[in-house]
Amino acid sequence: MRPSNEAELAEFVASADGPLRIEGGGTRDIGRPVAGTKLSTANLSGISLYEPGALTVVAAAGTPLAEIEGKLAAEGQRLAFEPMDHRELLGTAGTSTIGGVVAANVSGPRRIQVGACRDSLLGVRFVDGMGRVLKNGGRVMKNVTGYDLVKLMAGSWGTLGVLTEVSLKVQAIPEAVGCVLVNGLSDVDAVAAMSAALGSPYDVTGAAHAPSGVDGHPVTMIRIEGLEASVAYRAAKITELLEKLGGEVLVERDPTKVGAGWAWVRDVALMQGQAGDVWRVSVKPSDGPEFVAKLRAKHADVSVLYDWGGGLVWIQVAEGTDVRAELFAGHATLIRGSELTRSTIPVFQPEPAPLAALSTGLRAKFDPRGILNAGLMG
Repeated sequence: MRPSNEAELAEFVASADGPLRIEGGGTRDIGRPVAGTKLSTANLSGISLYEPGALTVVAAAGTPLAEIEGKLAAEGQRLAFEPMDHRELLGTAGTSTIGGVVAANVSGPRRIQVGACRDSLLGVRFVDGMGRVLKNGGRVMKNVTGYDLVKLMAGSWGTLGVLTEVSLKVQAIPEAVGCVLVNGLSDVDAVAAMSAALGSPYDVTGAAHAPSGVDGHPVTMIRIEGLEASVAYRAAKITELLEKLGGEVLVERDPTKVGAGWAWVRDVALMQGQAGDVWRVSVKPSDGPEFVAKLRAKHADVSVLYDWGGGLVWIQVAEGTDVRAELFAGHATLIRGSELTRSTIPVFQPEPAPLAALSTGLRAKFDPRGILNAGLMG
């Protein structure tokens, strides 16, 4: 089913006599395999409002992400949260849509400075599991009064409702960019370096570490953005700070090269086209290297990429490996795995009983028939 407008989508949902598999552009095949009739929002497309002066854009959920980014770039603006493109990592085709980005709360390296996708989200329109059209700040239902619908919908993966429209705040593209590179650090020293940079007053917008970078050697990356003179000054200061920790320190100022390097981090290019499962693990930065060391002690061919100053660890392991067995704190999401792996290992971090009860209660309010992406997160 490919409704052409919100009213048609609401009718489809209201009249559904079985489970629905919600899809935007089909680029993010994550979660438990979902059975049901496919309901695509791809035809709900178009930017309905863009006010560069107000730093605001409103678009239908099926609008291609590339269309929005192109429109913003023409005005010297961008989506601050730097959404990841999952296609190469997951081996999927299709076109990434803004509704899919919001539904999955997709957030890239700049999250450490500007927050996640949900923090840029200003408003939503969606159709719930009964076919009712809801709008954040507009129609208020008796059973949902007091809920922050924006925050609920971001990262709900279509289990609470089918997004039809989103409004987002945007930001100006900075005049200049630079990246301080430190070669040869161990995982432990790299986390210390990233923590030092993030704890400095120099406004870091990206902090990542690859134990095996593009050239096969360890590289730690610290990004800074802003006015030309400010970037030059902060790059010099961060260089001074990190030289004390050892390793070879370089500064890259070519915007094309810096952009390519951070796209490599954002889209987890290290693990694209490689065999094995891919996990996205959130940990306290200081715990990351120990967690990785435990995994490497028990499993061969473990690939790793640290982002968010070490708070996000991408892990590639042999198919069927449950990395949560070595995770003493934090949470892990299976991003790429075979259908068998996704069916046998919980894809999303199991919730503590009180939180699981809240989640179940929310789904019962918004989708009492249990037809929207049923089982995807369970």
